[in-house]
Amino acid sequence: MNEQAKPTRKPGRRRSRSRKPKGPLSIGKLEIVPLGGMGEIGKNITAFRYEDEILVVDGGLAFPEEHMPGVDILIPRIDYLVENAKLIKGWVLTHGHEDHIGGMPFLLPQLPKIPLYGAKLTLGLLRGKLEEFGLKPGEFDLNVVSPDETLKIGRHFTVDLFRMTHSIPDNSGLIIRTPVGNVVHTGDFKLDPTPVDGKVSHLAKVAQAGAEGVLLLIADSTNAERPGITPSEAEVAVALDAAIGAAEGRVFVTTFASHIHRVQSVIRAAERHGRKVAMEGRSMLKFAKIALELGYLEVKDRLYTTDEIKDIPDREVLVLATGSQGQPMAVLSRLAFGRHAKLSVGEGDTVILSSSPIPGNEEAVNRVINKLYELGARVLYPPAYKVHASGHASREELRFLYNLVQPKFFVPWHGEVRHQTNFKWLVEKMPKPPVKTIVPENGDVLELTADDLKKTGRVKAGALYVDGLGVGDITDDILAERQDMAADGIVILTALVSEQPVVEVVSRGFVKAGQRLHAEIRRVALEAIQKGVREKKPLEQIRDDVYYPAKKFIRKATGRDPILIPILFEA
Repeated sequence: MNEQAKPTRKPGRRRSRSRKPKGPLSIGKLEIVPLGGMGEIGKNITAFRYEDEILVVDGGLAFPEEHMPGVDILIPRIDYLVENAKLIKGWVLTHGHEDHIGGMPFLLPQLPKIPLYGAKLTLGLLRGKLEEFGLKPGEFDLNVVSPDETLKIGRHFTVDLFRMTHSIPDNSGLIIRTPVGNVVHTGDFKLDPTPVDGKVSHLAKVAQAGAEGVLLLIADSTNAERPGITPSEAEVAVALDAAIGAAEGRVFVTTFASHIHRVQSVIRAAERHGRKVAMEGRSMLKFAKIALELGYLEVKDRLYTTDEIKDIPDREVLVLATGSQGQPMAVLSRLAFGRHAKLSVGEGDTVILSSSPIPGNEEAVNRVINKLYELGARVLYPPAYKVHASGHASREELRFLYNLVQPKFFVPWHGEVRHQTNFKWLVEKMPKPPVKTIVPENGDVLELTADDLKKTGRVKAGALYVDGLGVGDITDDILAERQDMAADGIVILTALVSEQPVVEVVSRGFVKAGQRLHAEIRRVALEAIQKGVREKKPLEQIRDDVYYPAKKFIRKATGRDPILIPILFEA
């Protein structure tokens, strides 16, 4: 319908549920297509479509889970965008974290040149990523905007950015003005009254949008289970300063390399207590270099190399290192397991983990912490020590933001299903709950009109696995094979098929078998081959005759079920 209509109110229904947003009359329908970021924390990307125009928000990656051996990262499938590439009028990046821009080097080459908008730090980090993957930033239409700018994208979209505090500078939410009505997309946020850079959330813009009328709110659900208010970065800075000031020997601090505010707090504390700061780890060095060049990181002295700090007294050294998630090849893990070529952790040193494990990484982080204790280090980590705070809003902040916006419809985003569902329950108990809340999945097509929000279909969505140089050539079946190999190992049986056959057996990750078990497997294979040769069976049938008896023998002899690969050649 071409104008907003007041929904018919059923007996007993609260009056607030029949409210309509203020503002211009609604025309047509807006489609919202989340291609990532729903039911997960990572690979955020959402498409907004009105008639023949598409606006895209973010393009992130996700990190592999334990059941994905060998996978480096996950990126979203964008078949929908590729199929409708000519309709894309603009792409807005909310901030520079990996789960929002990390997929761009893989996504952009699949599409024509599209105007791309982001703040100075966000695009600075994106340029670094593009160069890292051998792409030339100059070949893309990158447009630097302020975190509070207003953008006209195509005929139908006006995007009003508003600054929101998070764990990285230049973070924005979006007011997306469309012919259907206003959509508020919070981006990642917390309501920090004392951020490290002094730049608080621009809530006046959010309140103004609420006063004008908001048809749909799409909001960060990450901490929807956490009561209260997320601690300020200023509180973390005080705790870090105290810990660094009390340390006797060297101090090692790990945090997310992209957490520029936290890195700044560590550097300031180190300088205050007379410590030289060195950085170790590729991503830490890369992010710091970009932040320094763009003016987002301040260092009174300079950053030192690990070679330069060798001759400096331990009491005057602080090392910022990668490895907050227990990654085996990151600096902190190599220090914990004694595998770092230039540095070591020992008695009297202090190690601060200024981060929390991402779900799935808890065991890896705990192993690192235990090894550091074994080395004699003093280890500080949350929640026992207040050396970390989330970058996402807790329940009271979510309530406050919802009350500012007062949307007609609601979509919880950026979280696992439990986070989204808890946010849904939270807003349903508000004095003015939404008329409807939908918890969508990646690939759902949501249709928004003045009168309704509903699912109307699906598009292809999901994840592509990146393994080395391969993108999308790893499937779930291959991952299942890798899990099988990890569980029971592999046995490779190679045979030359002739009247006098030769069989060799090699196993890996199976058992410490010695020659006896291999000899028995070889005997079973030889018998099958000799019989097949006598009966003049084709090679494929002989291979089956080798495979099944050998598989049965191995299972009976060992109680295990390794992957068995028979390779047969004719003489």
